[in-house]
Amino acid sequence: MKFMKWKDPLLLLAGIGISNLGAWVYLIALNLIVLDMTASPLAVSILYILIPAATLCTNFWSGSFIDRLNKRNLMISLDVIRATLILVLPFMDSIILIYVFVFIINIASSIFTPTSMVYMTKLVPKGDRQRFNALRNFINSCGFILGPSIAGVLFMFGSPYLAIQLNAIALFISAIIILFLPNLELRNEKVISEKINMAIILSDWKRVVRFSKLNTHIALVYVLFSGVIVFMSALDSLEAAFATEVLSLSESTYGFLVSIAGTGIIAGSLINALFTKYLKLNILIGFGAIFTSVGYLIFAFSNDFWMASIGFFLLTFSLSFANTGFLTFYQNNVPIEMMGRFSSVFGLVEALFIILFTAAIGIFAELFELRQIYIIGSFAFFILGIIINWMVLKKSKRNYYHQEEAG
Repeated sequence: MKFMKWKDPLLLLAGIGISNLGAWVYLIALNLIVLDMTASPLAVSILYILIPAATLCTNFWSGSFIDRLNKRNLMISLDVIRATLILVLPFMDSIILIYVFVFIINIASSIFTPTSMVYMTKLVPKGDRQRFNALRNFINSCGFILGPSIAGVLFMFGSPYLAIQLNAIALFISAIIILFLPNLELRNEKVISEKINMAIILSDWKRVVRFSKLNTHIALVYVLFSGVIVFMSALDSLEAAFATEVLSLSESTYGFLVSIAGTGIIAGSLINALFTKYLKLNILIGFGAIFTSVGYLIFAFSNDFWMASIGFFLLTFSLSFANTGFLTFYQNNVPIEMMGRFSSVFGLVEALFIILFTAAIGIFAELFELRQIYIIGSFAFFILGIIINWMVLKKSKRNYYHQEEAG
């Protein structure tokens, strides 16, 4: 009976896992292709700028569509669109054309993420969401570990172009798997009977603002946790330079350090999945946020590989708890019918701050000592972690973190 209960969620996890694994292979292969075409690190960095840029161009309006369309069908369409575009990427010899296609692929991905979040919230019962999110973190972290390894093997026997085409196949497989999932909107709960225009989009934004004002704790926790993502993105942009220039690690040693980070998030996700009923959401979010920042502080003050590896393991281990707790909190407290709009509006602000903070910390790292900037950034992150911990552990807010018993 338990297997039948988990059959569809496990099928969804399989689709997510295959897609995520392919995405890692695609990212590494695309970096090599662009670097080979241009011999410019700047040209490669533009690929990473295109990710939040696509979010900025998309999130203003995408939530209005997501909440009104059939989520399963939209996910299938987006997978097919991404797969088709990725399939033709290797045949392009213009860097500008590659950027255009990658930008469109990123737009599809930025729509897919909140769509899949709404769908999985509908699919998975409230009492099972915490375990599902832990398993989702586990699968994503396996992609983080296996993706680069698979890419390396493919480069030995083929080429980056082959790796990219295999990612297209992975997305087609993901679309087929989603096709076997239940259609949760058979009766078209929300049919677009009116053309979505700017007035409707602005009305949707106002609704999100009204909900946030009426539910300040939910909105504040979401904003503060978005701050965690912003700090991590900014600090991670200096990670490779810090490891190689400040700690004098070789590229292979740095690669091993990244693998240690992967094992940290795998270990944390497994513990979350196995001991779900003993782990309360506010504890996961609060202490997860604090110890993630402590991991960055340890890395910032490290002088050798071993201390750096302790910091890396702690930050990803703690992050798996924080992520699981936050995703479950979000799914349990934001109404499903407006979840797409809510995440799109706040995601827009998050993407803007990621660009600003990453650019700022990069400029300061050029002007001042790298370790000094990394320590200041990590300490500011630690203060944010303390604020989040204080927020979520307030007894008066405990009803927001109630989790029904998983069956």
